[in-house]
Amino acid sequence: MTTTSAPDERPSVAMSDEAYGSLRASHALWAGTSVLITNRRGQILVQRISYRPTRLLPGGALDKGEPPARGAGRELTEELGVTATITRGLAVDWVSPTGRTTPPAMRFPGELLHVFDGGVWDDDQIAAIRPAPGEIDDIEFVEPADLPALMAPDDARRALSALRARINGAGPVFLEDGIPIAPTVLDRVGILRTARARHHLAFHPAPTPANLPVRQSWVWAFAPDGRVLVLLEPDTGAAVLPGGTPEPEDGGDPVATAVREAREEAAAELAGFRYLGYLSDPDASCARARYAAVLKSLDAASVDPATGRTYVRILATPEQALEFFDWGPSAAEEQLSAAHQARVLLGIPKATHQPVTELTDPTSW
Repeated sequence: MTTTSAPDERPSVAMSDEAYGSLRASHALWAGTSVLITNRRGQILVQRISYRPTRLLPGGALDKGEPPARGAGRELTEELGVTATITRGLAVDWVSPTGRTTPPAMRFPGELLHVFDGGVWDDDQIAAIRPAPGEIDDIEFVEPADLPALMAPDDARRALSALRARINGAGPVFLEDGIPIAPTVLDRVGILRTARARHHLAFHPAPTPANLPVRQSWVWAFAPDGRVLVLLEPDTGAAVLPGGTPEPEDGGDPVATAVREAREEAAAELAGFRYLGYLSDPDASCARARYAAVLKSLDAASVDPATGRTYVRILATPEQALEFFDWGPSAAEEQLSAAHQARVLLGIPKATHQPVTELTDPTSW
């Protein structure tokens, strides 16, 4: 019998099964699997391993003949003492022989490493974790931006790429040494590579008290498809909603602040404002107002006079937008609920889960 490298390929040189098998074996790679798990704050579960100085996602090498998803579930049981069915892939990474620092004696041939989605774990699921004694020293949930300092470079790149893929929702991504071969706008800007805006402040769906000055006015700007405008800083990857701090020309009107800031930051025109509530800031004795509005149009992107940046503008579902901030589960969920209530009153449908869209050209709705 003769065999070629592909069933429909016409051979120029016939190969025996033995020769073909030897050729393929000489190109063999390791195969591994890992699982990305987050808590309700969007922090990532990493493990402290007894035999490594850097953190790892749960996972490991596949057993001989073991499917990657089944191996991911097995590793969760062995390492964390939990049982989970893994069905959703996030990334497949081709790790080159030079893409990982290994001892020469290991003769590392390269690896195909699968990253699966372990989901968002609640407090009960986290409390049920029982790290494997003698192997897993401990687990912790860390900010995405902290991964490069805690993990090996290739592991950090892979985990961040997988997290962006989960948020984007376009399906599994293919990586080479942790870098997407077809980067999205989230990859290109580097969302989550720097610390997320952290505002663990109580949200109040009530009028702003008269004794609290409004020091910030942000707006959930809804496009007709139910997604909202998010601005990404091109140099840091940090995300902001349209809005900012009051200026004298606003006349003490938080809506005027939001209108002006949306024009300056995003060249955006907004209408139909609806008040959502405010965040109380005890350290500053002030209020941070939140609104919803209709996104009517975008002009060509321009430099924000306050920051000197030209923001990258994207449309994301409100749920995707929350992933870019660290507001604390309670305040985030309450604000999200208020935004959706306002969306209904504005006559805008709920957005379907879809990949984020970059807005580069002037647009009207």
